[in-house]
Amino acid sequence: MRYRIYYEDTDCGGIIYHANYFKYCERARSEIFFANNLIPQDQHGYFVVKSLQAQFLAPGKLGDTLEVITKLKELKKISVILEQEVVKVAPQNARLFSMQIKLGFISQDTHTPAPISTSFITLLKSLL
Repeated sequence: MRYRIYYEDTDCGGIIYHANYFKYCERARSEIFFANNLIPQDQHGYFVVKSLQAQFLAPGKLGDTLEVITKLKELKKISVILEQEVVKVAPQNARLFSMQIKLGFISQDTHTPAPISTSFITLLKSLL
């Protein structure tokens, strides 16, 4: 997923506000589902963030074009670990941000951990 950085994305120095990287990654994860005519929840359950580890590698700036790259690292019965990178593609290539995020699948009925729906497993495997 690509983004252009606008004034609203930056701090007073024209640098991307740190929390926006999390939003860009969240949008990219959702877009994977939307592009496949799904949403990241179904009648069985939904995903929640269990944990994440983030590294801020270089600053992004006003006017940059960024791309979020999402890869599957681990898929288990009730959880998934994804690696996401934010890369500046214009005006020059550079890695700006890297995150590993663990998502758990939660039952719609009991709000406790549950097996990930089959359609979601198929979609997530496509990220390999």
